[in-house]
Amino acid sequence: MAAHDTVERLHELAAKVERLAETCRQLAEENRLLRQSQEHLIGERAQLLTRSEQARSRVEAMIVRLKAMEHNP
Repeated sequence: MAAHDTVERLHELAAKVERLAETCRQLAEENRLLRQSQEHLIGERAQLLTRSEQARSRVEAMIVRLKAMEHNP
């Protein structure tokens, strides 16, 4: 009977190890996807900052031109 219990415990342990391995695979895939998403968001943020800076420069240039038009009617 002890051998049967040992075999059953080994099967239970093997099942637990397999579940743990599957969880590790899932977490690794989730981590990969999150890193990919993070890289995409970092790139998108950089583009938005660049576009914002360009818009700010255009607005400042317009303000300068408007002020010049006020002084030279």
